[in-house]
Amino acid sequence: MDHSKINTLGQLKQAGYEPRSIKEELRENLIARLRKKETVFAGIWGYEETVIPDLERAILAGHDINLLGLRGQAKTRLARLMVHLLDEYVPIIEGSELNDDPLAPFSRYGKDKVKELGDNTPVAWMHRDERYSEKLATPDVSIADLIGDVDPIKAATLKLPYSDERVIHFGLIPRSNRSIFVINELPDLQARIQVALFNILQEGDIQIRGFKIRMPLDIQFVFTANPEDYTNRGSIVTPLKDRIDSQIITHYPKTLEIGKRITQQEARLKDIQRQTVSVNEIAKDLVEQIAFEARKSEYVDAKSGVSARLTISAYENLVAAAERRSILNNEKNVNIRISDFIGVVPAITGKVELVYEGEQEGPGIVAQNLVGKALRTQFVHYFPDPDKFRKQKEKSPYKKVANWFGDGNTVDLLHDSGQAEFEQKLKSIPGLLDLVNEFHRDQDTASKLFLMEFALHGLAEYSLISKHNLTAGLQFKDLLSSMFTLPRPGQDEDDDDEALGGKF
Repeated sequence: MDHSKINTLGQLKQAGYEPRSIKEELRENLIARLRKKETVFAGIWGYEETVIPDLERAILAGHDINLLGLRGQAKTRLARLMVHLLDEYVPIIEGSELNDDPLAPFSRYGKDKVKELGDNTPVAWMHRDERYSEKLATPDVSIADLIGDVDPIKAATLKLPYSDERVIHFGLIPRSNRSIFVINELPDLQARIQVALFNILQEGDIQIRGFKIRMPLDIQFVFTANPEDYTNRGSIVTPLKDRIDSQIITHYPKTLEIGKRITQQEARLKDIQRQTVSVNEIAKDLVEQIAFEARKSEYVDAKSGVSARLTISAYENLVAAAERRSILNNEKNVNIRISDFIGVVPAITGKVELVYEGEQEGPGIVAQNLVGKALRTQFVHYFPDPDKFRKQKEKSPYKKVANWFGDGNTVDLLHDSGQAEFEQKLKSIPGLLDLVNEFHRDQDTASKLFLMEFALHGLAEYSLISKHNLTAGLQFKDLLSSMFTLPRPGQDEDDDDEALGGKF
């Protein structure tokens, strides 16, 4: 239908337009997409076999939907993508604040306009992007915000008595007629406000300050909720849950590959960062592994969840750390190092809720431990498991490296060191390059340097050598010697204990 040529109700009738509800519209457009094998929810990864089929079934059934899941599980993103299942344009009576369908008006304004002008009633066209409304549930949300209230200024301006329904100022929900309306964090909505939604969901009538108005609102409701809210801040009242037809449970990425795809898609990197900083797949895996470690950590509150935003922010910080190093050393191109993961810590500390034990440890130490666990988990994917050689030290591929540190040698790797210094320090460790060549001979020079540094960190995580925080970097040395090191003159013993306990 060419909306640019249809401006009146009469023209709309001649074009053969027939009204249909938004749920019919969503259903029919979804069926068309499915038959063409088109992607319905683009950019959503990991839900292809779980959440998306449930969501499609709910749309086909014409259901109002509640998306239930922990933070950072793309609940709002899913709701916003439903807009693409709407028709590109739909006709409304021009000037109608409630988006009246010209062939099925229900507001006082719409009915009066059609009665007065008939087929000459002016028609406007509403784009699908205008048919999405979203409200974050907060304790201060009122009935007037969502449904409406009497407007004394409107009554005075139009010289109408309060008994006339035209004095009503409608809220967000009536104004979202023929649209998708989303309430985020539904449990945070006060119970008395949730009760006000009962009739809108079921019967379609509303009451505003004594006005009982029969309004067959045509709305696709989508709610989002966090199960943590049910216990900590609020809950969804039982009758409202009963009126929401489908509750769909979301989840976090189940594999590193899915997590990487999400992170790479969502990370906001500047073009200059992409040109300057090279990030290998191992570093990307490590970023995702941090989130997996956090979700099973005894220090992190599992009920609160670990948002996908953690890995996105962590990846952005990782690249920024390497970029800063390139600026300080005036290097045009740099490769990610394990030492750059020090920049990831601030992205972790603000995005995990700690249990009591975690609070005692401190968010910074917990974040460093999570990075360490990620290194330990990923290490055995690229090198043999050091634990298998505990009783057979002579056969250990790590023997030469460990023995060199055992002879009292140390290596300091500074976070901001230039490429030449970094390479010289790593190559000064006997057996380290041989170790990498044994298992990754075909890698290029940059990858081998990364793997050499990775091997050092891995050996420290498996307690074959020790790793300690310096003010501007890390120090690697023999495990036993570090245990018997006395505090230096003028150094507090507590500071020394803290340094020895540092994992990153």
